[in-house]
Amino acid sequence: MEYPSRHTAIIARSSILRVTQQPEQVTQQRVLAGRYAMLEEIGRGGMGVVWLAEDRTIGRRVAIKELHLPAGVPLDERKVLEERVLREARTAGRLNDPSVVTVYDVLQSSGATYIVMELIQAPTLAAIVANQGPLSEGAVARIAEQLLSALEAAHAAGVVHRDVKPSNIMVAPNGRVKLTDFGIAQSVDDPRLTTSGVLIGSPTYLAPELIRGAQADSGSDLWALAASLFYAVEGHSAFERSSTAATMHAIVSEVPYLTRCRGPLASVIMGLLNPTPQARLSTQQVRGLLAQAVQGHPTGEQTVINAGPVPGGTAMYPAPGATQVAPGVRPVGKRRNPWPVVALVALLVAGAFVGGWFGGRAGLVDPPAADAAKGKTFTYGAGGDIPVFDIGAGSCAGSPIQADRSFPSSSDCDQAHDFEVLTDFDPFNSAELDYPGADRLDPLAEAACAVVFGNDRFVRSDQRGSLSYTTLVPSRGSWTANVDTVDRSIYCLVTRQDGKQLTESVNQQD
Repeated sequence: MEYPSRHTAIIARSSILRVTQQPEQVTQQRVLAGRYAMLEEIGRGGMGVVWLAEDRTIGRRVAIKELHLPAGVPLDERKVLEERVLREARTAGRLNDPSVVTVYDVLQSSGATYIVMELIQAPTLAAIVANQGPLSEGAVARIAEQLLSALEAAHAAGVVHRDVKPSNIMVAPNGRVKLTDFGIAQSVDDPRLTTSGVLIGSPTYLAPELIRGAQADSGSDLWALAASLFYAVEGHSAFERSSTAATMHAIVSEVPYLTRCRGPLASVIMGLLNPTPQARLSTQQVRGLLAQAVQGHPTGEQTVINAGPVPGGTAMYPAPGATQVAPGVRPVGKRRNPWPVVALVALLVAGAFVGGWFGGRAGLVDPPAADAAKGKTFTYGAGGDIPVFDIGAGSCAGSPIQADRSFPSSSDCDQAHDFEVLTDFDPFNSAELDYPGADRLDPLAEAACAVVFGNDRFVRSDQRGSLSYTTLVPSRGSWTANVDTVDRSIYCLVTRQDGKQLTESVNQQD
């Protein structure tokens, strides 16, 4: 079963498995090959360590993967693993496409192997969907175009990726996509490191023919692409079940259904999810359909995630061991929003907006009636009451919500905390609308949060008497920011009415 990462994805991190060894302590700066200054460790696992480094010759920061095997690995197995890393470098180095991670250099020093590659700071598609919910058709179509280009480049070079999945797809704030982790990719003309009788890849995104024992090829990569696009547009996997066996059975025997997608994009997804490889769409057909899908959604869906400047200006990376979060991407909470409820509230808000209520025609939506549970309403973002608020649904904070205080990160909801974010949603994401003013925006957002607070999916009825809800709305600066930093989300928070801290999570939804 696959769980989206809640951390920023750093290139080459995802292909190494977690181990129990403690991170190596760097007492002095290492310089590799007289050129690469190793700055800090940013990832570690069973296949090695990933370093943030500086290429002193060119003056750029890079990611360096160091093969670092645990003690006691037999010599013959060590050689196989070293060859696997070198194969990864050869594989990625053969590809030349803007949507494929670039390998700059491969070298060996003191018996260790190092791969120098492009450094990318961006969240994975899995993290974005877990944080924001299903993406729009236009955004997914644009992601699909870039991934198709990456796979076409790989297949033309005789390379099969074999592990296309949302956690191996990175999406930058400007919408640029990078396909990562060719760690188990295998050239079709290089049979040396095949594993006979063993399935390689993530079960949820394994094409049905691979489960039946066939060899991976370009068709199985495209099937996995379609399964990843299904996840992006629907907000959940098409085939993931409670066990690996059940997942595999669903892949080979069940037909998924799209509920949030239609037209050309739906044709691409279902056409590539055909269980019969010979009956799947060709890459030419897919490209034509994606062009139609993008053309049908020309505006308002360019940006996949809301991204702002990195806090601190120059601090691009947290200290080793700290939670890594992409700029402007809120940490993923313990649970997802109950999306049917959130979607309904968002539709009501958006309907009032475009229906004219914000335009000054009173009577379409009445301000909420007096509510004893209603707390204060704050603005967030540039010029707002809360300058920075980067806490997503299902996450908590250990200090009271109040003006002039920023909340750049969350705390554990299982520990004592001052508030919990019940939900956040952006009903205005695709609308080109002027800032309506607090006198119109606040009552509508408060009414939406009242609906959320009063729903048992968020707060149990026996808890409400002691709780209060707080509403956060975008400031004028946040509403009118440039396309890379604009945020129009509404946040609904819950606190205790007596001002004391909460001792457990309010929202018990999984």
